[in-house]
Amino acid sequence: MKKLLAAVLVLALLAVAAVMLFPAQMLRAEFARQRLLAGAEVHEKTVAGERWHYLQAGQGRLIVLVHGYTGSKENWLPVMRQLARNHRVIAVDLPGWGESMPVAGADYGPSAQAERLSAFLRAQKEPAALLVGHSMGGMISGLMTTAHPEQVERVVFMSSAGVRFTENEFARRVLKGDNPFAVYEVDSFRGFLQGFVFADAPYVPAPMLGAIVDQRKARRDFEQRVFTQIRLGPEAFLLQQRLPEIRQPAGLLWCDGDRIIDPSAAAVFAAGLKTSETGILKGCGHMPMMEQPDAVAAFLLARF
Repeated sequence: MKKLLAAVLVLALLAVAAVMLFPAQMLRAEFARQRLLAGAEVHEKTVAGERWHYLQAGQGRLIVLVHGYTGSKENWLPVMRQLARNHRVIAVDLPGWGESMPVAGADYGPSAQAERLSAFLRAQKEPAALLVGHSMGGMISGLMTTAHPEQVERVVFMSSAGVRFTENEFARRVLKGDNPFAVYEVDSFRGFLQGFVFADAPYVPAPMLGAIVDQRKARRDFEQRVFTQIRLGPEAFLLQQRLPEIRQPAGLLWCDGDRIIDPSAAAVFAAGLKTSETGILKGCGHMPMMEQPDAVAAFLLARF
């Protein structure tokens, strides 16, 4: 027993040392672990001059998952395992985000990204049986659906941007010209995750948070430019104007504790859409697919 305990202690110390010494590599290893559990593989495809990186798992009718601002394809790993049991599931890194690096001088505003998403879907050789957009990804998915309705059979807006909602602290800061996402130090980033993003933020070791912050620092100017377009630019509420054009069945999924896009936004979407169903999850924040993956997967699968 003493030898077993000693071996466990040594392994634990080695794990701590690895996180401290090689945080970026350990972060990649954690994503690899999650991909293995989800049965997902990384793919690359060049479409209309943009190099897309995306995850793919399963077989069957196509589900496409689109992340939000500063997000990535890995945000969807907690729900991909369930969705992929009977469906082909793709989670993208939108151009400019994650591993899909931006092209210098290109426009990455909502409408431009909607056209890129349409081109990516055409390259899949089949329409999306279900298109799911989170936050900024919801705005982009909605604009794509209005412009290219033949490519989408059903759509889900999850904690989605693109409409006016009841003013909260986040909105007040934005209206004053602040970007609450612009946090590029480990402590402030942890505080942002706890204060805005999650109802119960998962523990991430400081070195691994530092690796995430370093990745974001490299695209600081890009992040600010896109934030200005989606929050304060002329397209900020373009989706709200176009909601009546969406004829596909729509799902609306929010957490009751969303402190970034207030749950009141769901009612605005419902008022503008021809047909929709709303789900409000209890006890989570702006990232329902990470905080309550089982409930999210059940809601999405019920759309078929």
